[in-house]
Amino acid sequence: MTGVGAVDAELRGRLAYSRAGRDRGRPFLIVDVVDDKLVMVADGDLRKVANPKLKSLKHLRVTRMTAEGLRQRLARGEPLRDEDIRLEIAGLLEREERPGKEG
Repeated sequence: MTGVGAVDAELRGRLAYSRAGRDRGRPFLIVDVVDDKLVMVADGDLRKVANPKLKSLKHLRVTRMTAEGLRQRLARGEPLRDEDIRLEIAGLLEREERPGKEG
């Protein structure tokens, strides 16, 4: 059985859009995985790193886009700043809007 560890490695640092709730349509980064159904998300603005939002995966549209730098920092256990989250989201959104090849 793969367990939460495999899910954790796959999801941390991924860009996701809220499908439900007051934050519907808002982009977030997955900063932690609680279990196979729940994750913690932050956007560095309304949802700060110090107080991430608990969100069900079924209420998120998880993209294939990953903030690799953020993922590596999370893996090393380094602290994140709200500014880091905002910059990563902005960079991913810019890449997402640019036509062309996706890496």
